[in-house]
Amino acid sequence: MRLVDLTHSISADMPVYPGTEPPSFQVGCSIEEHGFAEKKISLYSHTGTHIDAPAHLLKDYKTLDQLPIDHFYGKALVISCENISNKIIEVSLLEPYKEKIKDVEFLLIHTGWGQYWGTDRYFTNYQVLSLESAIWLSNFNLKGIGLDTISADSADTHDYNIHKVFLKKNIIIIENMKNLDGLTDNTITLSCFPLSFMNADGSPVRAVALIE
Repeated sequence: MRLVDLTHSISADMPVYPGTEPPSFQVGCSIEEHGFAEKKISLYSHTGTHIDAPAHLLKDYKTLDQLPIDHFYGKALVISCENISNKIIEVSLLEPYKEKIKDVEFLLIHTGWGQYWGTDRYFTNYQVLSLESAIWLSNFNLKGIGLDTISADSADTHDYNIHKVFLKKNIIIIENMKNLDGLTDNTITLSCFPLSFMNADGSPVRAVALIE
């Protein structure tokens, strides 16, 4: 079995959603002074490669800790939606994968935008699903949708309608994924377990592809 890391490392200078504070790291204990090393880490729940829970945008919907543990593990299809001139992923681009999507629990969309991670360009003009595409996908028996972009909605959104289509059906959204380019048109096993904490509206994950 081969493992592929789909997760960006967390660091103090990493890209974060505009308006969010970056993570901070403080030395709590050092080997020289205390005999052991320990850090204090402060970060928002939607930092880096992370999961959005239904409760992220919908009042009284489920948090990550209310979902069963197997919701974060399963069969995934990776597709490519690069080089779309209008940046909108229409249903017509997804329909050829219809039968394969029926057979998986996650759909991971490689847009190629991950190449701009660490630059200002990463935050704008990335590919997004049309509302019709999101509704179309929400009718499959999916546990989650994964993307190599900062958000499932466009940068200028105020309503987060794409998010809400999925989250209303307990379809989690995994954002800021990496290394999807070498996996396109393949079915993999996805592991994307969140941190276990109460009332989790979201959580960083260590997303990994397991390939037989």
